[in-house]
Amino acid sequence: MNTVAAIDPHHAAGQRLRERVFRGATLAAALLVLLLLGGVAVTLLAGAWPAFAHFKFSFLTREIWNPVTDQFGALAPIYGTLVTSLLALLLAIPVSFGIAIFLTELAPVWLKRPVGVAIELLAAVPSIIYGIWGLFVLAPILQRHVQPWLIEVLGPLPVIGRLFQGPPFGIGVLTAGLVLAIMIIPFISAVTRDVFETVPDVLKESAYGLGATTWEVIWQVVVPYARTGMIGGIMLGLGRALGETMAVTFVIGNAHRIGSSLLAPGTTISASIANEFAEAVGDLYTSSLVALGALLFLITFSVIAIARLMLLRLDRKALSSV
Repeated sequence: MNTVAAIDPHHAAGQRLRERVFRGATLAAALLVLLLLGGVAVTLLAGAWPAFAHFKFSFLTREIWNPVTDQFGALAPIYGTLVTSLLALLLAIPVSFGIAIFLTELAPVWLKRPVGVAIELLAAVPSIIYGIWGLFVLAPILQRHVQPWLIEVLGPLPVIGRLFQGPPFGIGVLTAGLVLAIMIIPFISAVTRDVFETVPDVLKESAYGLGATTWEVIWQVVVPYARTGMIGGIMLGLGRALGETMAVTFVIGNAHRIGSSLLAPGTTISASIANEFAEAVGDLYTSSLVALGALLFLITFSVIAIARLMLLRLDRKALSSV
């Protein structure tokens, strides 16, 4: 005997209503993010407009920052932000990849979880703690032991020698880059480790079965499979480094000038805003600080956009090679 399940029309109507409400709620959440992003951009542009209108393009090309004479230029903070962030990446990427490879491919089972938890806990340390540690612990060590060695050994070299000349202050661009590197290592290593763990075991076992060494499996199987996620982790770390405020403020020296040496004091956009916003007197001074914030917003947004384009190109190349 065949039976046909009857559909309750009231139940079906309720299901359709709940589906419409769910779709509307998710659409509203997505639009809310866009509205918030647009609101932040409009607010920054409105606040920065007096500075941009007064200084025009010279605001981006001048190093001077003198609140007494109302002369402001963003070149030194922009330079400091980019240099410290790139230096942090150069130091953090090899260490982060080494941690991720060790935890996923080489570490014994009993050691994986403690080390992984310790790395993740580093990401939860407040930035001001890193700044205090950098100022009172790292900076004296660099001043007494590391920077004199860099000046003596690398200072006389051609080309790169200029990066390691001058007195050993302890604080400066190099110290800020080191602190930022320590801060972003947990983010990059955690993301990279999670991505490496998604590599199918059958791929690695097949490579081992063909006689590949651990090194060959990592660089010819694991890394190509996970490269999209690795780039995402690097961009996450770069975004963290670009916007870091308190830790950098403690150790960079907060000098509005561009020095050829990494040992010299400098400043970043976020450090300049944190140091001076409470003391800003006058519309032009305040607008110049808001303009720095707008530039940081633009730099961060550009980095994210470039990262997305890179990921799309990698995905297309991967699909075309299949």
